[in-house]
Amino acid sequence: MAMQLNHTIVMARDKEASANFLTEILGLPDATRFGPFRIVELSNRVSLDFYDTPDEIVSQHYAFLITEAEFAEIFVRICKRGVDYWANPVRSRQGEINHNDNGRGVCFKDPNGHLLEIITRPYGASGKESVT
Repeated sequence: MAMQLNHTIVMARDKEASANFLTEILGLPDATRFGPFRIVELSNRVSLDFYDTPDEIVSQHYAFLITEAEFAEIFVRICKRGVDYWANPVRSRQGEINHNDNGRGVCFKDPNGHLLEIITRPYGASGKESVT
């Protein structure tokens, strides 16, 4: 059997709000419940399992590979909500879109400070080193 990532747990202050933010921004089906988790399933069957914690939340980075059409739709939702975005994960190019590897990408924060990224081409896909 080929090894695959199945799920990851995403710590949250409010799992409902966090899961809803992700599903609404990315245009995904509503999150489901499983025990103490709110589950957001992606099209490749990997899920992000949101879990409430009273502990300090350490920001994580989650990148989503999407189509150009999906990028256009998601970017409109980001802008309509007034969500800050950056062209790179180090957040030095605010309000810009990256065009690495002949694609498009932006990074933005979720309600817990996790850095979400949408990209239309995997980094390194053009055969050249990406410039961020």
